[in-house]
Amino acid sequence: MSKTKENGSLYTDIQNKIATIAFGHPSSNCFPSELLDRLSKEFISLGNNPEVLIIVLKSEGEKAFCAGASFDELVAISNLEEGALFFSGFANVINAMRTCGKLIIGRVQGKAVGGGVGLVAACDYVLASEHAAIKLSELTIGIGPFVIEPAVSRKIGVAEMAALTMDATDWKSAYWAKEKGLYAKVFDSIHDLDNEVSIFTAKLASYNPAALAEMKKVFWRGTEEWNALLSERTAISGKLVLSEFTKTALLKFKK
Repeated sequence: MSKTKENGSLYTDIQNKIATIAFGHPSSNCFPSELLDRLSKEFISLGNNPEVLIIVLKSEGEKAFCAGASFDELVAISNLEEGALFFSGFANVINAMRTCGKLIIGRVQGKAVGGGVGLVAACDYVLASEHAAIKLSELTIGIGPFVIEPAVSRKIGVAEMAALTMDATDWKSAYWAKEKGLYAKVFDSIHDLDNEVSIFTAKLASYNPAALAEMKKVFWRGTEEWNALLSERTAISGKLVLSEFTKTALLKFKK
């Protein structure tokens, strides 16, 4: 699979009722808006595909899992409409994962930042390598992880979400993430990680499809208002990104 496309790549392979979505981008597997839109639609499509029971979400390469949303697009935002569109990308993906009728297993081989942490949190079960550290650095540029907060807090709790948000310059290790509930298991190598993903998903795919679908509903009970909630969070972020503080903080990143 190639990451040469400017807007990244997204491929899905279906084998034995297991759909594996692999995304990639040359900039540490970040997500331009177009790629986020494609991912949202893919989750919706697979959720409606009777030939799929389990979905695996992974990224390309052996380094970063996901660097979040495209920084180039963030820097280019010039008005509220553009801001809302930019931040709705991860909101739409999280809601698509939430309402997808299939269990989603995250395979996290490397570091996740910002929206990448939100993707991990929106998975139903996550297997990771010991290199899969996480960080929420949004406060350093004058915004915050408002859109992904509900998904992350749901997994690790409000107190740990607060610590992760305020420790905006520090990486939390994969073992920290496991201790807090974001990861289910952590492996010493990518080889061991992939072996477990294969074994675990094959086992899940052998279970009663109706039971799997009902468990998905149970796992996400209480999130029915997230369409409205994440829309509100999108508006907050879209406004903050236009603040003088953030404009000044982003100046050093402009090309």
